[in-house]
Amino acid sequence: MPPLPSPLARIGRRALLGAVGALAGLRQAAAHAVVVASDPAAGAALAALPAQVSVRFNSRIDQARSRLALIGPDGEQVVLDLAPATAPALLEAAIPTPATTPAGAWRLRWQVLAVDGHITRGDIPFTIEPR
Repeated sequence: MPPLPSPLARIGRRALLGAVGALAGLRQAAAHAVVVASDPAAGAALAALPAQVSVRFNSRIDQARSRLALIGPDGEQVVLDLAPATAPALLEAAIPTPATTPAGAWRLRWQVLAVDGHITRGDIPFTIEPR
């Protein structure tokens, strides 16, 4: 039977395993682009539809393979044309002026490809208040 490792060796091994696990978790968390700011902000109540929207992420994104769409209260989705990139972690788009802007729950839907190859997507909800 081999000798038992010393208490110091066991503590060192645990610390090493913990550090490796933490680094693996950081690498996995860093693999996905996450929204850090948007305009309109999530949950915003607006008097009218903004002329432009923007979404900022925590990491660089591949703009050519990323998308923004606006979804109105009736569920109709309008894919937005992205503005030329001004920053590596930012998507911006102008909103075409609609004939009418119904009040209610709206969503800015985003889908991005992070430069590491991971696709993430989500919605940013906001409301247009009745006049």
